[in-house]
Parts: sequence; structure tokens; C-alpha cells
Amino acid sequence: MRFSIVEKRIFFAKVTRYCNLQFFVMYKYVFLDLDDTLWNFHSNSKCVLREIFADRQLAQYFNDFDQYFGLYAKRNFELWELYGKGLVTKEYLNVERFLHPLRQVGEDNVRLAELISAEFLMLLPNKTTLMPHAIEVLDYLHAKYPLTIVSNGFIEVQYKKLKNAKLEKYFEHVVLSQSANALKPDRRIFEYALQLNGALPSDAIMIGDSYTADIVGARNVGMDQIYYNTYRPIVADQISPTYVISDLLELKELL
Repeated sequence: MRFSIVEKRIFFAKVTRYCNLQFFVMYKYVFLDLDDTLWNFHSNSKCVLREIFADRQLAQYFNDFDQYFGLYAKRNFELWELYGKGLVTKEYLNVERFLHPLRQVGEDNVRLAELISAEFLMLLPNKTTLMPHAIEVLDYLHAKYPLTIVSNGFIEVQYKKLKNAKLEKYFEHVVLSQSANALKPDRRIFEYALQLNGALPSDAIMIGDSYTADIVGARNVGMDQIYYNTYRPIVADQISPTYVISDLLELKELL
């Protein structure tokens, strides 16, 4: 029997896809970060802060909301990097990220920053915007793997996010830095998650948007990683993640 060129191409495409799928079946467990990997921290925090900006009449200090949010977002990112390295406390982070914008406009008001922080942590978990395709991909992954959240987020906030966004049902375990007594990228938080699942590092793969916390952390414990990178350039001295994606839908091809 002779096959046309088109039929041959279809046949080889199917064989290639089958082989790739067989290769990726080696993973038995999937670990995922929460903020800005599944739950859209950037959009949700911006929404909450816009409400607080109006309620607290912060326009008297700033040109507009965008100026305020820009100052907050940059400092918040820096503080989470420091928190992940154990260089600042949770309490310092929670106040400093809101005090910093005020200081930049000459309003060194610690009390106001504390009030904004309390309101922010109360309102934030009620927001439910997810990253694009998060539910579709979770439905797909949940049918194939036991899933575990591995996050540096705070206990009093992360569980509420999962509940309000209706994500609880997807996860066998939720591993937070406070319960593991270690912050990503510390290998101990990954070891804790592996122990909960009865898994070896080679059995699991970590998916996250933070190069330092998720990719370096997982690599340090011997796990493969998927870097969900939507905008950050990978610099020359960074190690290459096992895989890099820019859209969660790509996980359906990898896993």
C-alpha cells in the first residue's frame, strides 16, 4: 500500500506527538505556585488598591492612581524577593509596601500605611480574577495528576483566595511557607511538599511565575520546572528552566 505525502506527514505527526506524550508521563505529581500563576495577584491587587485609593482620598497626595500603584508595585516586588530570602519579616513587608509610596510624596504616615495594609489584606481574598485559561488547565491537570499548591503567601489570605475563587477542589495539598517553616526558594518547602505526596524529586514538576522562588527553588531540590514567564526577560547568568511557557494552555502540550 502506498501513502500520499500528506498521509505520511499526518502519520509522522501523530507518532511524534505520541512519543512526546509518553515522555512527559514520567511526572506523577504537579506542584503549582498560586499568585500570578493561577490567581491574578496583579489585577486583583490593583482593583483593591483602586478602591482604597478612593476611600482613603489618597488623590490628595498623588497625581493620580497610576502614580500610586506604580510606586507600590515596584516596592512590593522588591519586598517579596527579600521576604523569600528571609531578609525581611512578614510584618515589615505588609506595612513597608504601603508606606513606601507615601514617603515618596513626602507623607511619612505609618498609621495610614497600617490602615491601608489591614484593609488590603481583608479585601484582597474576595477578588477572584484568575490568570488566562487557569480553569481550563486545572481541569485538564486535575484529571491526570495529584496537584499541590506551593506558595510563600500568608495563611490567612491564601486559603480565602482558593475558596473564593473556587480553586480548592483541584488540590490534594496546600503547602504554604508558614506551615512548612521555610520560604521558596529554600529547598525545605519543596521537600515538605514532596513528603506530603510521598514523592521523589524526579516524580514531580514545579510550575510558577517567579524565577527565583519557583525555578531556582525547585531546581535546588532536584525537581524539573516550568517557568510561566509572560514578560520577564531571562538574563544571561540565569540557569535555563526545564521548560518555559508564556500561556498556561501550553501545559496541555507538556503534561
